[in-house]
Amino acid sequence: MAVTINDIKKLRDMTGAGLSDCKKALIEAENDMTKAIELIRKRGQAIAAKREDRNAAQGISIGKTTGEFAAIFALKCETDFVAKNEKFVTLAKNVLDAAVAAQCKTADEVSALMLDGKSVAEQITALSGITGEKMEIGAYECLSAPSTVVYNHFNGMLAAIVAFNKADVNPEVAKAVAMQVASMNPIAATREQIAPEKIEEETRIAIDKTRMEQVNKAVEVALKKAGYNPYYCATDEHLDEALRKGYMTEEQIADARRIKEEAAAAKQANMPEQMIQNIAQGRMKKFYEENVLMEQIYEAGEDKITIADFLAKTDKDLKAIDFKRVNLNVD
Repeated sequence: MAVTINDIKKLRDMTGAGLSDCKKALIEAENDMTKAIELIRKRGQAIAAKREDRNAAQGISIGKTTGEFAAIFALKCETDFVAKNEKFVTLAKNVLDAAVAAQCKTADEVSALMLDGKSVAEQITALSGITGEKMEIGAYECLSAPSTVVYNHFNGMLAAIVAFNKADVNPEVAKAVAMQVASMNPIAATREQIAPEKIEEETRIAIDKTRMEQVNKAVEVALKKAGYNPYYCATDEHLDEALRKGYMTEEQIADARRIKEEAAAAKQANMPEQMIQNIAQGRMKKFYEENVLMEQIYEAGEDKITIADFLAKTDKDLKAIDFKRVNLNVD
């Protein structure tokens, strides 16, 4: 029996494969539609397997909320062309809808979801075989709270969801906070959510930086007092430049090195510890202001208030208690 165009179109509608692939499959299957579908599925798997070592750097990241539950699903592919393909976008949206409906908690749960008779993993593999590009789940994040909000950035690569401690949050206020998360990329909603080891690390960095600044200031004062330009004494490369250009002699360079060592040692032996701690705490305050959502300055406002104060203008007890952010532009 000859393969008809109607059979080819029917197979394409059922599989999403190209017309020529459908025709080949039907011929090989001798017009048996079930066998043809299986052939296309296996070929798709083979193509997908060959692409496993490729880099999937493009894709779509989208979020959805039902009110108390919100999720972000990211589906990755190799090129922007496929990322904008209707079938690719539709698959991502369908997976997200199913994940939110099932209130999936992990990417593994999403991968195992059944969608039109196949698991999500199988659906992704099948579409990968059709497009010839590697595809994979890029991320899955979710939140449950009295209320949640989602923001999908216009470029399709970035999405953010935010959870609040109270229900019925003003939609515009909630969206503004989600946009803050998208644009300012905080690391936590509150400072209490930051891991203790991260705070310890940042505190140590702040103290070390402050100590180094105090040493450098002492060295600079000592060099200036001896009549040397601190710029040309800053590093060995600068000293070599000063010698090469005739700004300093070898004897002066040796003297400058001695002064630097002695001034640094003297300062390190007599460091004003309380001042160091005070300056370091000031640096930690700035760290929190830059990285904690509730302490960040509300970027879209004109009065430079914090997100906490912005929310308090609506409800003094309203707080953003958690968030998730997925940006496919960042590896």
